[in-house]
This record gives sequence, C-alpha cells and structure tokens, in this order.
Amino acid sequence: MSDPQIPMPYCPAVLAAGLRALPLAPLSLSLTVFARKIAKSNPGLFNRLGEYDRTEFVLDPVDLPIVLRLNPNGGQPKVKLTRRHTVASARISGPLAALLGLVHGAFDGDALFFSRDLVVEGDTGAVLALRNAIDDAELDLAAEAASLSGPFARPVQNLIAFAENRTGLCLTRPEDSAIW
Repeated sequence: MSDPQIPMPYCPAVLAAGLRALPLAPLSLSLTVFARKIAKSNPGLFNRLGEYDRTEFVLDPVDLPIVLRLNPNGGQPKVKLTRRHTVASARISGPLAALLGLVHGAFDGDALFFSRDLVVEGDTGAVLALRNAIDDAELDLAAEAASLSGPFARPVQNLIAFAENRTGLCLTRPEDSAIW
C-alpha cells in the first residue's frame, strides 16, 4: 500500500457520521483501557519514548470529526477524544488510513510526510521517538483487540477482516510490512 500510484483511502463517511453522534467520554475511557493493555503487553513501547514519556501527542485523523490526544503518562497511557482542535507538544495529522498504516508498518512514514499525506507539527523529536517506539513494538491493533475479546476473539477477528476488506483501511499488521 505504499505505492504512490495507489490513492490513500479515506475513512467511510458513515463511520465519520457515526462518530459525530457518539459520546466521546466512554470511547475515551475504552481507548485508555486499550492503550494500557497494549502498554502492559509491550512494556518497551513506552520505555522507548525516554524523555518524551509524558509528552502529549495529538493524532488528528483529518477524515474523522474527532481528534485523539495521547499522553503516554510514564507507561500508564491516557487517551482523550475531542471534537475540536486541541493543542499539544506534538501533532500528527493525516487520513486515518495513513495513521493506521504507520502503526501497522504498512506505509513508509517518510514518503507520507514528503507527499504531504502526513503533517507533523510541534516537537519533531517527540514524534520521532513515538515513531521509533511504535515501529520497534511491531503492533497489530486488531490482534490486541481480539485478545481482549476472550471467547469472542474469532468473531472479532472476522469482523475486523471484513471491515479492512470493505474500507481499504489497514486494520492489521501486514505480513510483509514496510519499514517506515
């Protein structure tokens, strides 16, 4: 998917519309629990941030009506969603597909940056530390979500595979993932 000839997929409008109606506090809490589960199963992820382990990051999927604020909080991450522009030490903006593709190693971050599909603002040292930490962890968010699902892990995996196929979003880590 890092081929420059293939257009970047955008999040389906129905998902964006659904997010406009959802209350963000429960979703923020769920994402905080999810982030802490990831931190527990990948302790090196937040340790690798070094001096940036308490830096606030804003992840701004430009095709969604929400902004995600991530505070690594020394390995006890906190996630807060908001519907408005928010200020932080570092901001990474781009289509949801680009942000997810970076997490899963499917896209080359430098190529996305130079093609302007990805915009970085603020403390670039913090962004680089986050990029390196995520890259080293080789995360698969779908596998992490399925592992939280207990006996529903298989149906959750099937639902994620269906969603990935229908939307073009990179929801799992490709087996032949590129290095960003």
